[in-house]
Amino acid sequence: QVQLAESGGGLVQAGDSLRLSCAASGNTFSNWVMGWFRQAPGKEREFVAAWSGGNSYYGDSVKGRFTISRDNAKNTAYLQMNSLKPEDTAVYYCAAGPNLIPFVNHMRASYWGQGTQVTVSS
Repeated sequence: QVQLAESGGGLVQAGDSLRLSCAASGNTFSNWVMGWFRQAPGKEREFVAAWSGGNSYYGDSVKGRFTISRDNAKNTAYLQMNSLKPEDTAVYYCAAGPNLIPFVNHMRASYWGQGTQVTVSS
């Protein structure tokens, strides 16, 4: 089975940057969607970003600030988060799945990482 190992979270101040990494291992498919969701305490899980077929997709709340990229040779996706805001504070979950639309619109994925905490102070 596929396992996703994510890292890069931490505690930063508003306006700072972080880069999350998500490395896939096992029986992976390079054409699968990879991306991130996040969940803050007391709130629903939210779509953040996805990479699929050479294209990137973003949730409304992070457009213009976050950038997703992928290195297929390393089976690793990256999420560069700039201009972080306190409302970005959440646990960020890497995910992978076969279909873009269910991934983006319905948060459906086949594999999930363990989550990494991002905390942005004011």
